[in-house]
Amino acid sequence: MEKIFGKPLITQEEIVHRIRELGLRITRDYEGKNLVLVGVLKGAFAFTADLARSIGIPAQIDFLMTSSAPSSDGAGTTRLLSEPSLNLKGTDVLVIEDIIDSGKTARLIMDVLARHNPESVKFCALLDKTGGREVSFSPDYTGFSIPNRFVIGYGLDYKNKYRTLPFIAVLEQTS
Repeated sequence: MEKIFGKPLITQEEIVHRIRELGLRITRDYEGKNLVLVGVLKGAFAFTADLARSIGIPAQIDFLMTSSAPSSDGAGTTRLLSEPSLNLKGTDVLVIEDIIDSGKTARLIMDVLARHNPESVKFCALLDKTGGREVSFSPDYTGFSIPNRFVIGYGLDYKNKYRTLPFIAVLEQTS
C-alpha cells in the first residue's frame, strides 16, 4: 500500500503564527527565571529551533531522545535513548515536544527529568492529540489540538520520511 497525504491539516502560516504567540507567552511566564529548553528528538527538532528563536529571554538549549516501539501485546514500549547533558539542578525546564499522543513518552520524560532536580518542569507541545491518550497528561502550553489521526510534517514522520514538510498533514492509506 502506498501512503499519501492531502491538503494540510495545519498550514505553515498557522504554525508560524502560533509559535510567535507561544513565544510571547513563554517569555512573559519565564521572565527572570533560569530557563532551559529541552527538545525531544527527533520529532521536535524544527519546533524547538523555531520556538527558541521566538522566546525573548536568554535560555539554554539541550536535547533528549526517546524511542517508541510496538510490543507483542499491542501496548508498545517507550524508552529513553539519551538524557540532557546540561546540569538541570535548580533550573526551570521547558520540554519541547512535537506531539502528545498516548502520554506515555511525556510521563517517562517527567520521571527522568525529576532525577535531575530542576526547580520546575513544564511541557510545550506543538500538537495535542487527546483522543489517543492512555496516560493522564496535559501539556502546559499547546500549539494545536488535533483529531486522533496519524500526522506528518514539521518534524513528525512516517518511517523517518516527511519530517521536512513545512506544514502538518494527515497521512492517508491508499490501495
